[in-house]
Amino acid sequence: MFESLKKPLVLIVSFFICVFLFIKLSGPIPFFVNSVQTTKTDLFHVDGVGKITSAPDVAMMSVGVTKSANTIADAQNQVNTAANQVIDGIKNLGIDSKNIQTSNYSISPQYNQNQSISGYSVSENLDITVQPIDKINAVIDASTKDGANMVGQVSFGFSDNLKKDLEQKARDLAVQDAKDKANSLAQAAGIHLGQIVDVVENPTDNNPGPRPLMMAAGADKSAAPTNIQTGENTISTTITLSYQIY
Repeated sequence: MFESLKKPLVLIVSFFICVFLFIKLSGPIPFFVNSVQTTKTDLFHVDGVGKITSAPDVAMMSVGVTKSANTIADAQNQVNTAANQVIDGIKNLGIDSKNIQTSNYSISPQYNQNQSISGYSVSENLDITVQPIDKINAVIDASTKDGANMVGQVSFGFSDNLKKDLEQKARDLAVQDAKDKANSLAQAAGIHLGQIVDVVENPTDNNPGPRPLMMAAGADKSAAPTNIQTGENTISTTITLSYQIY
């Protein structure tokens, strides 16, 4: 009987000896476990709109001087004299010099019926940021009185601090609008909303564009003062929320 068991025992002992020697020489036998992570990709998207309206606190406008003469020098002298008077008058109203900027200075030849140069036209335009905004009418009246014969490009906006405050209020309204819509739609559709995983903002520019630069007649002391109405501007934004659903 022992002889019949001797051969299997030798094989078993030999196997374990081989395993022992293999571990000693090459380290432990690696053991692998495959880990699979699943990501839920079903998302529910909803848009919300927020709008906030407020009176603007900054006005932007342009005034210009254009003169014609037989020579470039004469036309330039006339324009430079008038433009300097306009600038001084605007500064006297309390407008800082950093808010007055030359946006155009041009010299153009004028032609007669024979297509020969008969003179020259020189123009200078000034872009003005008016703050406080209630000085807009006084700036226009002073400019035309001091020699500006072009007025326009009037637009209204918000100072940086006011704009940031209004934008944040519009965002808050848009997010709340999106959440309300999401809850309502989810309830109607019978789905369950998870956490918000993405937020995208799409702001909208609702400010009116500038009005064109128009020719203005010389100042008339009997004319009524300028009466520009600033009205209100609207800031709006659209927020897209993306929810996980389960």
